[in-house]
Amino acid sequence: MPDLKFLAALAACMLMASAARAEVPVMLEEMTSTELRARIDGGATTAIIPIGGTEQSGPYIALGKHNVRATVLARMIAQKLGNAVVAPVVSYVPEGSITPPAGHMKFAGTLSIPETTFEDLLFSAGQSLRQHGFRHIVLIGDHGGYQKSETRVAQRLNKAWGKDGKAGALALLAYYDVTQEPYIADLEKRGYSKAEIGLHAGLADAALMLATDKSLVRSEALARGPSPTVNDGVRGDARRATAELGKLGVQRIVDTSVAAISEFAAHGAPSTSHKDSK
Repeated sequence: MPDLKFLAALAACMLMASAARAEVPVMLEEMTSTELRARIDGGATTAIIPIGGTEQSGPYIALGKHNVRATVLARMIAQKLGNAVVAPVVSYVPEGSITPPAGHMKFAGTLSIPETTFEDLLFSAGQSLRQHGFRHIVLIGDHGGYQKSETRVAQRLNKAWGKDGKAGALALLAYYDVTQEPYIADLEKRGYSKAEIGLHAGLADAALMLATDKSLVRSEALARGPSPTVNDGVRGDARRATAELGKLGVQRIVDTSVAAISEFAAHGAPSTSHKDSK
């Protein structure tokens, strides 16, 4: 008969080891410089740069949607990878003409910067992370409008680093693309129409937000109020959105991203493609 005390002690050790793994820090901003150096020296070779954006999402979703969502998902991806650190989220992104205002800039709170400024910022962030010892720099963007910029920046970084071959950059477009087709298909299978799922601040958008940080969705007002229209900056109907529906997308994003980053770390960046989006 097995020694029950021994089995209990073994189980306790396994739980402690599991808890220790779960508590490994992944957010760069939450570490001291010394702690970060220890993580890099200990094998944290991947740095994820989450890209959000400050833009309107109608009357029921807060302006920081992309910033919060990109940060939460990047943390989940890094924790699952085990050897990754998450850089501060990039919250200033191109959103179109400021004067005269175009696109989301027509609504209060949207912040826009020139595309060249945005790309230079990402390039310098990538260079900084490489300087500190990271060897795999990954750009993940939560908004469709700057996917081409991500690709151009990754190409610039890889060209700059090509001679020594010690580091590489990946524009992880799959992070965004998986929400445009597979996740939409998941929702359609559950009876939601494309019009309801929407392209911006609709059911899919709100569900992902509820699953990552429900405080950014004005759920009570959404349940009582009318469905917004394009004139309100919304394309879709979020009134039936739930966190459970959002978790479907979160799972797809995390699993797809972890697989792609692992492949990148092992074999280098694949050829990239992008899908235009609102």
